[in-house]
Amino acid sequence: MGSDFRIAMNRLHTLIEGFAGKRVLVIGDMVADEYLVGRPTRIAREAPVLILELYEERTVPGGATNVAVNARSLGAEVFLAGVVGDDVPGQRLRQAISKLGIHQDGLVSDVGRPTSTKTRIVAGSSQIVQQHIVRIDRVDNSDLEDGSKSRIIDYIQRVLPSMDAVALSDYENGVISPEILEICLPVAREQGKVIVADSHGSLLRFQGVTAITPNQPEAELALGMTINTLAELNDAGRRLLDSSNARSILITRGAEGMSLFEQDKAAVHLPVHRLDHASEIVDTNGAGDTVAATFMLALTAGASSGEAAYLANAAAALVVRRPGCASNTPEELMKAFHA
Repeated sequence: MGSDFRIAMNRLHTLIEGFAGKRVLVIGDMVADEYLVGRPTRIAREAPVLILELYEERTVPGGATNVAVNARSLGAEVFLAGVVGDDVPGQRLRQAISKLGIHQDGLVSDVGRPTSTKTRIVAGSSQIVQQHIVRIDRVDNSDLEDGSKSRIIDYIQRVLPSMDAVALSDYENGVISPEILEICLPVAREQGKVIVADSHGSLLRFQGVTAITPNQPEAELALGMTINTLAELNDAGRRLLDSSNARSILITRGAEGMSLFEQDKAAVHLPVHRLDHASEIVDTNGAGDTVAATFMLALTAGASSGEAAYLANAAAALVVRRPGCASNTPEELMKAFHA
């Protein structure tokens, strides 16, 4: 398969319909994405900075919760395992998750740990193009305290047998610990679950999973190399396969599309999916979460890795044309294809 890889429309329809009702466990770092939007009014007297009049404040699920939102939007039943703080961002994140019908029995509240929060300050209004000015992160990336870790592990052990797939979403905020991987991975492998790891660091911890979905900089960091040519890209994919014992590696490459590597198969290089009447790219934030969730659900629905990559590529093309962390419905994903 090469860049001309296509799937018949009836096959696409069957696969996307197959997302409905799949049971997915998302384990990882929960993040509250806060947006403070203000109208620019004047320059401050005490310093040459813009004064914004706040008119909108919202919290949306980010990090591992964005993987969960993407899977839920595509029709899956989603269960979370992770930690939030006993604070306002944590409460708002829980409210946003609850509205989407995502299960949060495995979402532990830790009074000694703040909710990982990324606050974006945005200037603009309905008459002015909105401009992202600054982002403020509040993140505790220390190891979880033993009580929280034990509760998460207990929950994983309890619900894992009834799951179809597991997503490991690692933003390096402390949840994806060696203990959790030692409990989760062997059992999930033994039970034949689809396991997809999307990690911002240390890719080789995820031994024997179904797939790892790094972006190119993450792949380069894991291997200690720079990818400039197709030969180097192919070498990187093969090295990641061999060292992780994963069934497949899907490297997302921004404007260059994505590349799929599988054991004993030729690499598949997919250019960015073309959309009819496509608007400009607005925001790439969260696109990797969309890829991981769509790829995972497609595999769970019976897709080959090539078919799953094709669907994930289209899903990413859709969400980068919307502001913030976006997600797709099954109907929107189907519309990304034409006969």
